[in-house]
Amino acid sequence: MIRISQLANSVKPSATIAAGTKARQLKAAGVKVFDFSLGEPDFDTPKHICAAAEKAAAGGQTHYTPTAGTAEVKAAIANWYKSFHGLDCGPENVIVSNGAKQSLHNALAATVGPGDEVIIPTPYWVSYSDLVSMTGATPVLVNATPANGFKMTPAQLRAAVTPKTRVLMLNSPCNPTGTVYSRDELESLVDAMDTTDAAILSDEIYEQLIYGTAKPTCVATLRPWLKDRTITVSGASKSYAMTGWRMGWAIAPAAVVKAMDTIQSQETSCPSSVSQAALVAALNGPQECVAEMRKEFAGRRELTVGLLNAISGVKIPAPEGAFYAFFDVSAYFGKTFGTTAVTDSLTFCGALLEQAHVNLVPGVAFGAEGFVRMSFATNRATIEAGLAKLKEWLATGS
Repeated sequence: MIRISQLANSVKPSATIAAGTKARQLKAAGVKVFDFSLGEPDFDTPKHICAAAEKAAAGGQTHYTPTAGTAEVKAAIANWYKSFHGLDCGPENVIVSNGAKQSLHNALAATVGPGDEVIIPTPYWVSYSDLVSMTGATPVLVNATPANGFKMTPAQLRAAVTPKTRVLMLNSPCNPTGTVYSRDELESLVDAMDTTDAAILSDEIYEQLIYGTAKPTCVATLRPWLKDRTITVSGASKSYAMTGWRMGWAIAPAAVVKAMDTIQSQETSCPSSVSQAALVAALNGPQECVAEMRKEFAGRRELTVGLLNAISGVKIPAPEGAFYAFFDVSAYFGKTFGTTAVTDSLTFCGALLEQAHVNLVPGVAFGAEGFVRMSFATNRATIEAGLAKLKEWLATGS
């Protein structure tokens, strides 16, 4: 019998993928499910991006590329950051991977290991802590409370820093909360790191999906010294509706990129050649598609927040970015729904899916018990019908 490794046994399955799998099982059985679990835009990839991929494939761009990506795609990324954020970087500072998740993994694998600590504000994306643990390093979770807008304070950060601290992970706009740190708030955080030699790993994949007066900030541009201390991770999945194309990237000091390149060369080799051609078209081409998607997401955000605010006992801070509503349902803990006693976010979501066929992700998976996450990256009719079912189901609790 083949023995399963300690690493495999220690990694928890992704809660969002697990929630989506259960929903698909019910759908396969003929059940109508309102699935708000996965963070995936419901838009198709814009046509000009698909056309570029078709042209590349027809033109023979179907072979291995350099591990870190083609010269064209690295130039497109560098030019976009110069234009969008004013960040200067060369090809030696850019590496393209099979999605932002691999970029995060490779960045951590290149910079931390056993005995090191990585600071992560909570709530956090479900994969962060496991990605850290897989390197042998220790995730240090810092509770960013609703009272502070789910934002870690400089005082909390300073209290979490130890001689073992190697990396601070930041995510703004944030999955799952939709929180967007202001430029001033980020400056205060990075200044709290100035006396350390720790790096900053900044996940900025939702940077183009922001609403109201919120503005995106590239952490590497905040202070002159940060360019040598920051690893910026992003990708095409959210802003360009390219989840299946698996295009993520990192911008980092050349030595870090070289280390990530070495790891990736033994791990997955190069990313898809055709997807790289599509990414060039996404970054260099017309950006109206991003503006249109952002406008629609903003309308869905207003709809979602309004409907949730109309439900008794639900507390919902309005998200400023991404496409998630992260709301407090703890008022319903201790109640019974059908034959299920709801005691936490896990039992809440399980009963809701089984009984009302509405699929949300439990907040405990994001380090925030008492909350649930809903993705509003779906059409308005589904949002309206699904939240009506949620409201109806909540009224049955006793």
